[in-house]
Amino acid sequence: MIPLSVLDLAPIVEGSDASQSLANSLDLARHAERLGYRRFWLAEHHNMPGIASAATSVVIAHVAAGTSTIRVGAGGIMLPNHAPLVIAEQFGTLAALHPGRIDLGLGRAPGTDQITAHALRRNLAAGAENFPQDVVELINYFQPEEPGQRIRAVPGVGLQVPIWILGSSLYGAQLAAILGLPYAFASHFAPAELDRAAEVYRERFQPSQFLDKPYFMAAMNVIAADTDAEAKRLFSSLQQAFINIRTGKAGPLPPPVDDMEVRLDQHSRMILDHTLSASVAGSAETVKAGVAAFAERTQADEIIVAAQVHDHQARLRSFAILAQVRELAEAA
Repeated sequence: MIPLSVLDLAPIVEGSDASQSLANSLDLARHAERLGYRRFWLAEHHNMPGIASAATSVVIAHVAAGTSTIRVGAGGIMLPNHAPLVIAEQFGTLAALHPGRIDLGLGRAPGTDQITAHALRRNLAAGAENFPQDVVELINYFQPEEPGQRIRAVPGVGLQVPIWILGSSLYGAQLAAILGLPYAFASHFAPAELDRAAEVYRERFQPSQFLDKPYFMAAMNVIAADTDAEAKRLFSSLQQAFINIRTGKAGPLPPPVDDMEVRLDQHSRMILDHTLSASVAGSAETVKAGVAAFAERTQADEIIVAAQVHDHQARLRSFAILAQVRELAEAA
């Protein structure tokens, strides 16, 4: 069976705060570890009232320190926001603290709006253009030290922290293929080029010291509950959040509603059709069929699952149902 992992966006929900969000992230990671999920990733976003993982490496340290076996990493670090050496030192430190458990996924988007990107001290003209060179520079900081090397990541040098390329377009697919790195596609919010990106990555992949063949991970939203009706109700929080973001009204993750279909106008439906088509919300049987169809379509080597649910206990329950579905499928 295809391995499953967790993408946690550390949601700050209406009526709560970032402290509770970060406590929930650790609780979810421990839950995922017990359930047998392979890895637990957090994402870098800035100036987002509904996401608590802006200081991504700090949150990873929090989660890794509170777990013992599950891989923990970034899905991802938006590299144009940072000097490669700084990220090498941060993730070298994480790898030194938690050997063999840290992943580093890299993206070239700012993870925010343009005004906030300026506040992050990015060179907006050069940041994205320099992404391939910055990735290579970062990779080299994790290699064994060379004679005469003057700049080192300490910790970091020689630790070979696994690096992934993330993307939602063909650009990342091509770069991951050229560098021979694993590739993760953000189909949980940008599914339009999923199939073509997977095809390009596999066709153009060049074996490297890191991989001898392509390794492709696809993201999807999965919200499971005891009934289809309850899962669809829980899913309405994510639907509302995406509409709010796309209409300039970003805020904490809203509570679910019972009348989501009635609330949707044509423009809102278009937003959701464009962003959330790689999603399944339903009972165990519905989720089983939806995940199986997604796995068949993508031929992914791994699926990473996001579940933006307002109620933390319902989110834990969702991942438990998905894990149980997978166990039953393995037994069959």
